[in-house]
Amino acid sequence: MITIHQLDRIIQDQVKSFARKDPGTPRSINLSKYLYHNQVITISGVRRCGKTTLLRQIASHFQAYHYLNLADIRFHGLSDLTTRLLLLEKRKPGIRILLLDEIQNLSVCGETISQLHNAGYKIFSTVSHGTITSHSDKSPQEIWANIELYPFSFAEYLTWHAIDISTESENQIAILSHLDRYLEEGGFPEYVRMWDTEHTRSIYETILYQDCIARWNIRDVTGFIRLAQFLLTNIGTEVHYRSLASLLGMKSPMTVRDYIHILTDTHLITEVHRYDPSLKKQYGTGKKIYAVDTGMRNQVAFRVSGDHEKLLENLVLTELKRRGFDVYYHFSAKECDFVIIQNGKVNALYQVCSELTDMNREREYDGLQEAMKQYGLDWGMVITMSQEGAVRVPEGVIQIMPMWKWLLNWEV
Repeated sequence: MITIHQLDRIIQDQVKSFARKDPGTPRSINLSKYLYHNQVITISGVRRCGKTTLLRQIASHFQAYHYLNLADIRFHGLSDLTTRLLLLEKRKPGIRILLLDEIQNLSVCGETISQLHNAGYKIFSTVSHGTITSHSDKSPQEIWANIELYPFSFAEYLTWHAIDISTESENQIAILSHLDRYLEEGGFPEYVRMWDTEHTRSIYETILYQDCIARWNIRDVTGFIRLAQFLLTNIGTEVHYRSLASLLGMKSPMTVRDYIHILTDTHLITEVHRYDPSLKKQYGTGKKIYAVDTGMRNQVAFRVSGDHEKLLENLVLTELKRRGFDVYYHFSAKECDFVIIQNGKVNALYQVCSELTDMNREREYDGLQEAMKQYGLDWGMVITMSQEGAVRVPEGVIQIMPMWKWLLNWEV
């Protein structure tokens, strides 16, 4: 049984370690919209994507705060916050800024956080998996606001490498060179710093064994790992639960569905649905799976022909999600890679390919044109590695934009 004195020392060790933590590379997030609102702010995302570092950046905006790392193994067996908060208050009374790392480790987490919020605490927290909910008279939107964090964006990656992106002409060669590396190696902050592929692989294994298999008591460990590897090998390819169950020798399509949802819950993968105004039809059709980070995917999946196209597609999907868009894909007689929904309506269409050539131009345009016509849009975009321009078609205009410019939010 841990004593009060030991508990106090652990907490003070955590506070000192957190205060000494390098604030790191600034993330492309408008923190001002979260700092002074009355909601509980959660920072969710895959393991080791920089959630605690962002929490440290948030801390720098306040003169004083309380901090607890709830994933500390020394807290094992402690189920509530009461004693720990009392010790923090004893040291620094009256502080109402509370920073909590890995709140999924709390029992009845949502209820506990809501009670603290009602008691007047402004709470910033991180969570690596799961959805935090609570019973309350208020709607979840009134109490909770979430920052979905990903590994470094390309802009953040360039900032870490001290590449100036404010001028095109001087640094275009360096930007293009780093894009090739970013596509291959990904943007996990610690990998960018250490270039250690084993570190990336260890994150993946921790997610599978700790956040998935152990947490959900998965019995078919081999089948679960095979499914994860298959999905990451075949990013951007339409899959069906039934065919996956048959291919991998799994018990049922529902088992495949549940396993995919578990992987999604850890932010390791994103499941993208085929767009249909009917939700029933939407959920009954195929899905596409994308990885949270192309570098991690490349470390743990089998490399296959056509990888480059799919990696580019994955990069665009991740950036669209990072920007907060609701993303689907179009599939009818033709296919369009990404359909963006805003306020219940199709707002934008994207096609992704390495290069437009005589061999693929018609296919890429046809997919966009079919989607433009079906959803009543007069604009669509093809994102390539280096080409740019615009093409007028009967449905409107197809804009062609280089990947690096699109990732950096530059206009053609």
